[in-house]
Amino acid sequence: MSSPAQFRSHESVRDSPRTAVLPLAGSREGFAQARDFTHRVLDGWSLDHCSDDAVMVVTELAANAVLHALPDPEADDFDVRLRLSLRRSHLVCAVTDPSDDPPLYPHDGDPLLEHGRGLHIVEALSEHWGWTRRSPMGKTVWAMLPTRLHP
Repeated sequence: MSSPAQFRSHESVRDSPRTAVLPLAGSREGFAQARDFTHRVLDGWSLDHCSDDAVMVVTELAANAVLHALPDPEADDFDVRLRLSLRRSHLVCAVTDPSDDPPLYPHDGDPLLEHGRGLHIVEALSEHWGWTRRSPMGKTVWAMLPTRLHP
């Protein structure tokens, strides 16, 4: 079984046995990298049973950060990071971005809209979610997923 510290190949990852961090690119490749990273870290933590929900949450949080929080997603000088943290009974998936604007949670509307359901998905898959303002600027949007196996 591999540990998350072995995931340093082409990614800049800072790890502890219970935390793994990945800088995200603002592109489809960045989203694919985040999904792959999440699968590998959870495999290393023996949390394969959480993988599908965690990958969905990570994808939604990362997409929101890139689409809504970056002034220019094409620029190379933005700072968006994915952090996975293993707690006693939860996996915390967190994405930090440079925007001070709170995440937009859309109210009930047209259920056939193509966009605007990301935080609804995050809420449905997690036990808790929220956001924290960072100093001097930026925010972290996080979701806590249970890690226990359900009978």
